[in-house]
Amino acid sequence: MMPIVKLGEEGRWTNYHGTGTCEAATRFALRSGDAERGRDEIAIAAKAVLAWLAEAAAARRRVRPLGAGWSPSNINISSQSWLLHTRRFNRCFRIGAEDVRPGVDAAALMLVEAGALVDEVSDKFEAQGRSLWTSGAGNGQTFAGACATGTHGSMIARGGIQDHIRAVQVVTSGGVHWIEPEAGVMSDAFIAATGSTPMRDDEIFAAAQLPVGALGIITALVVDSVPKFLVRPIQNLRKVDCAALDWLSAGDFRRFSATYALDRDPDFVQMIVNPYKPFKRPAMLRFLYREPWRDDYPRATPGQLGAGYDALSLLGRLLNDYPWARGALLQFAMKQGYASGPDVDAPAVYGSWGEGLDTHRPLADLFNASVTIDRADLARAFERICAVYARHGGSTVVTVRFMERAQGLLAPARFLHNAVIDFDGPRSPRTADAYARVVECLDAEGVAFTRHWAKSCRLDALRVAADYEEDFRRWRAARDRLLPDPGHRALFGSEVLDGLGLTC
Repeated sequence: MMPIVKLGEEGRWTNYHGTGTCEAATRFALRSGDAERGRDEIAIAAKAVLAWLAEAAAARRRVRPLGAGWSPSNINISSQSWLLHTRRFNRCFRIGAEDVRPGVDAAALMLVEAGALVDEVSDKFEAQGRSLWTSGAGNGQTFAGACATGTHGSMIARGGIQDHIRAVQVVTSGGVHWIEPEAGVMSDAFIAATGSTPMRDDEIFAAAQLPVGALGIITALVVDSVPKFLVRPIQNLRKVDCAALDWLSAGDFRRFSATYALDRDPDFVQMIVNPYKPFKRPAMLRFLYREPWRDDYPRATPGQLGAGYDALSLLGRLLNDYPWARGALLQFAMKQGYASGPDVDAPAVYGSWGEGLDTHRPLADLFNASVTIDRADLARAFERICAVYARHGGSTVVTVRFMERAQGLLAPARFLHNAVIDFDGPRSPRTADAYARVVECLDAEGVAFTRHWAKSCRLDALRVAADYEEDFRRWRAARDRLLPDPGHRALFGSEVLDGLGLTC
């Protein structure tokens, strides 16, 4: 079976959530084979991708890699281009002790083809007694795509999903590269068997952990894991006192948890609020507490674990009924969409990390944006954000989560301690305008922030350079060493990526 097949003639392609469309696109698919060893299979695939890139260049067509097409932003949209779907290139392989360099724990690693979904990677690890330690609220993205756009997870003591990556195989017009940190991960023999040229370089690896689709075609990843663990969820509707924002800003999650859930250190805290009178109306709170693994825990359904207890799912269920929800109506919509789950007084339920994830249905009418700020700025930023919505309208809920600095030079979670603030609601000009005013307000108040690459981000090259400063310069320098030919850099571009300064 040929690794790459053409899916039809030039036509239209629309992303998963229906928020962006490529016109005059020619679609191809990269498919898994049946090789017994993963290194052999990705060698065959990488060679095919290299030839495909040469054909695209000869046809004067730019290229875009597409996984699940999950990103609501237009980061993966490029009309009159060749699109390479990787979704059917999704096998996962164990790694043996002889495949890694001395001192590397092979049992913690897995070789993952670029089209494998987060859900598939999670399931494979859990079957081996291992686990991912973070991921987004959903699991329908490809693992490579989630890493490429900085899906942030939000475990309090962890960074983004790209922190799982230990090595990357990437195909450019210049060849097949195996990128990993300078200290090395995989053996020379393993890398040679993948058909790759080793590139052990800390800077290029940090750029490739979060490439935003601009550094080539990712064909495979080496993904890290931890021993399997359980989580206990608590979720409820509570009025949150404004003083609690100071606790969260200071990182006193134990105090927040003791007040609104359990008197324990939580591993995850999420607060979904109605920006119209946020301290007078109940917020939707969710906590996760990590527990040691045991095989005899009572199994719970995803609903009982609170899977889908996030604003994307909440608003997705209610868009048709409440397309202009504001104020009291938005609060009613929140209450109606409240996922049934265990409160403090309910019998405890437990699940693995993967069991608590869910896949959203397509949300074509959803507005989806976010900012990531220094956690210390949360109290003043939150109150100003809510004031903007109260004054200018917009129909979004506001979600707050917390995480540590993430790996990757272009990781939006670039502060030592981060608060991620999401804005999800029905798509409308008024909502988009309210978000634009939020951005203006934060700038006026001197609150530093970044934006999620996969969401509505309203960025340009000057703003990207200002937000990421020295890390952006380092990313571009690493890009130019990986792709020294400007024509090769342009091959992986698009109007959106060009405008962000990532491919020119």
